[in-house]
Order: sequence, then C-alpha cells, then structure tokens
Amino acid sequence: MVRRILRAVQRGEISLEEATQLLEEGHLPGGRHARFDLPRVERTGLPEVLLGEGKQLPHFQELVDGLDRTRTGAILSRLTDEELTWLSERRGQGVPLEVHPLVRLAILRPKEMDRPLAGRHAALLSAGTADARVAEEVRLTLEALGAEVACAFDVGVAGLHRLLRVLPRLERTRPGVYVVCAGREGALATVVAGLVDRPVIGVPTSQGYGRGGGGEAALTAMLQSCVPLAVVNIDAGIPAALVAAQVLRSTTASGAGARRRGRRRARAKNGQRS
Repeated sequence: MVRRILRAVQRGEISLEEATQLLEEGHLPGGRHARFDLPRVERTGLPEVLLGEGKQLPHFQELVDGLDRTRTGAILSRLTDEELTWLSERRGQGVPLEVHPLVRLAILRPKEMDRPLAGRHAALLSAGTADARVAEEVRLTLEALGAEVACAFDVGVAGLHRLLRVLPRLERTRPGVYVVCAGREGALATVVAGLVDRPVIGVPTSQGYGRGGGGEAALTAMLQSCVPLAVVNIDAGIPAALVAAQVLRSTTASGAGARRRGRRRARAKNGQRS
C-alpha cells in the first residue's frame, strides 16, 4: 500500500496531506459521506466492496472516483440503472472498469489490483437458469481475485442425472471449494455436499413462490442440511465468493486436490497388494 500511495503522490493524484493521513490512520476521507479502507486488502486479503443499492448517485460517483484516484481495486455490487449508465460512461473515459449490466455488478480493476487467488480453483453450480444472476456474482468476484472457476449451471435435482454427469468434470479441475446456488427448496447444495470431499458453500436464492417463497425455504433447508454445509444469506453471491476466497487462500496454489490424489494412489497400492 505504501508504494501505491507514493506513486499516487508522484502522479499528482492525491495530495501530500492525504498521503500522510493514509499512512498515519489507514484511511482516506471519501468526501462527506464515507471513508476508504485502503489497507483492507493487506489486512484481510479481500478487496473493497461498494454497494450501489440505496446510495444517491452523487455519493456513489464521489466514492468510485475516489477509489479510482487512489488506484484501489473494488467490487461494485447491486448497481442501479443510473449507476450502470454512469459507470459505462466512465469506462469510455478510460477508467479501468468492467461493467456487467445483467448481473448489476462492476469491477474497478487498476493494474495494481491484487490477485491473491492466482493458481487456485473453485467449482460453481446453480440449480436453475433463474439462479444464474447470483451464480455470476460468485464467478465474477472469484475471477477478479485471480481464481479459475469451473461452472455447471442448470443442474438442479429435478434432473439429478445432469448433476452426476458434470461432477466428474468439475472434480478434474481440483477445486478447493464448491459454491452452490439454488432456490425453491435449495436441495442441490445438500446433494453436492454429500458427494464431494471439499468445503461446500450454499447460496439460497430468492427464486420460489408461495409458502416459503423469496428464498426462505431454500435458506431454511440449507441450514437444516444433514451434511457439512456452510450457508450464506439469500442471494448473497458476493459474500459467498469472499468466504470461498478465504477458503482458497488457506490452500496451496499447486492444487487443492493433492490429498485426494494421495488417497487414490494409496487405494491403488492396496489393490495391487491384495
């Protein structure tokens, strides 16, 4: 962070007074309405996440421009139509933005943005096409951090054979974690957790109606799972991705499947002996 601050001063993008405050206090005022937590990535390994929903457009603009000025990478989530339009304009003006309107998400990605998950792999599944928006939040966030994400969408339990066909392909990528997005009764997360030997994070989505609709039934079912399963809030794609990132950061970049390969070699040797 110190090097980034000094470069920003050298380029004239922040003042000496602002640089001093950053180095002494670890944050920079984001105008009247916010403070930037610039050392977050050094402290936690995770980037700044800026929620677009509920913010007035001038405040949102002030925050994004401040992050860009300090070369701070960030995930911009749950964006309004106004915010998406403005971000697309700023991208055209040279701000290093990736804008994903269908997911209502954008990534502020300066060259200096850390990629702590480089060399690590995750698997991502969704039960139905209606769950794809939340699943894409997960994918885009993990990929922004450098992970490689193998995806299998529309493999819900209404056609269990679809899941059984794609699991071997996902396992061959040696994922360190699985993230499963499912609405309605949320059964896919429990099924996957009973079939794989890596941590599984369940993301209940708000798909579903009637009694237990809006994701309530999926959330309750995942919380009641009889297999080890971590569960995040309804439609919480980015929180799920950040939890998955912390799981992946605890694994080696050479591949999270080393133990599994070791067990397979051991079984093969035992078979030869018998």
